[in-house]
Amino acid sequence: MKMAEIKRLAQTHTLSELKLAEEAMYEEQEPSIEVHGDDEGEKLTHILAAQDLVQNMEKGMSINDAVRAYSQRVRNSIS
Repeated sequence: MKMAEIKRLAQTHTLSELKLAEEAMYEEQEPSIEVHGDDEGEKLTHILAAQDLVQNMEKGMSINDAVRAYSQRVRNSIS
């Protein structure tokens, strides 16, 4: 998981674009947006995380606060 890629996706794509990319990945197709990652799983992770950031930004969070909130949830789920 690369936070720089997640942040880039969240800043450059809408929630609907990210959802379409998610659906394409589930159907084993190439998404219509460019997603960087080492493999299909990492690309899907980036798309899903970017969706989370966009949803928080739509609620009024700054991109940095949205990244912090997501990172905290990931850390809590691991520990």
